[in-house]
Amino acid sequence: MSGRSPVLAVRDLSVRFLMPGGRRIAAVTDAHFDVAPGECLALIGESGCGKSVLASALLGLLPANAETAGSARLGSAADQGPADLDLLTADERTLARTVRGRRIGLIPQSPAAHLTPVRTIRSQLEETVAELTGVRGRSGLREAAEEAARRAAFPPDHLDRHPHELSGGLAQRAATALALVGDAPLLLADEPTTGLDRDLVDRTVDELRRHVDADGDRALLMITHDLAAAERIADRVAVMYAGRIVELADAETFFGPSGPRHPYSRGLLDALPDRAFTPIPGMPPELGDLPEGCAFAARCERADAACGALPPLTVDASGDVPPLTVDASGDRQPVTGSVNSRGDQQPLTGSVACHHPVPVAPAATPENARA
Repeated sequence: MSGRSPVLAVRDLSVRFLMPGGRRIAAVTDAHFDVAPGECLALIGESGCGKSVLASALLGLLPANAETAGSARLGSAADQGPADLDLLTADERTLARTVRGRRIGLIPQSPAAHLTPVRTIRSQLEETVAELTGVRGRSGLREAAEEAARRAAFPPDHLDRHPHELSGGLAQRAATALALVGDAPLLLADEPTTGLDRDLVDRTVDELRRHVDADGDRALLMITHDLAAAERIADRVAVMYAGRIVELADAETFFGPSGPRHPYSRGLLDALPDRAFTPIPGMPPELGDLPEGCAFAARCERADAACGALPPLTVDASGDVPPLTVDASGDRQPVTGSVNSRGDQQPLTGSVACHHPVPVAPAATPENARA
């Protein structure tokens, strides 16, 4: 059986913004992860850590003063364009005609800015259906638009309204409906639950999960502050801090009794009201003035002199393959993942970038349980 390639393979992706006076902002540094077919990867972290910049880089939507490095290869689906397309080097024509909407569906962080202000939501949905699907005819387009609205819990009696007549939550649902129309192989959801009530949050993320599960070739990269939403549907969690991914973990492990291993990841969970309700002390560093070593050290109670050096992503106690290793000369080398017994390519997982990760709790046994 031939192996299945990742839907998205990101390797050492970095984004720098060149500012007046020669100042450089390190918005994303050496991002390295896969998103596998049938998988939801949740990318979490505090505001300003680089999550949305990474999403913009994948879609070629960065401003003119941005420089990118590394690669972001989009796997091929049947009749969906060239295989192994590097999104960072693709030209605008390719991105506009074959990627956005067709191979990557985007739920934007600011939906109101992405909706056409002078057209109704129905008109925009019908145009998107006509462009991305084989549906034709007035009645067919109308029915397909209403079905897309239903999937996103957008009320049908608001379809003939313009974007300025919608609340923030309704604009979010309209943007979600538009993103789902093309059934793209990769769905990139940037804060898809912004402005939604809790019951609508659950309904929205459940629909995103159904989008992935309906076809074993689809995948979801969900950028979110909502850890409850991530726990509800994610298979794996990537934690970003100060432009770097500092932990990759299976969601069951991350949210389970053993918890994450990076102190920052632990802090995010401990800040939740249903957990310790304890905020992380201090503030994140400025991306234009990052320390040479661990960017979290100033906020971390486990930090010591070793944290003055930058920690690479390393293998955890489960034995999973890390995204990056360090060779004998001290250089970081990429690892492309592993292949399971069926020949399927496995995503990079189970890694933490920390000199002093939280120890893994021993598995419960009858002996230590009695103790």
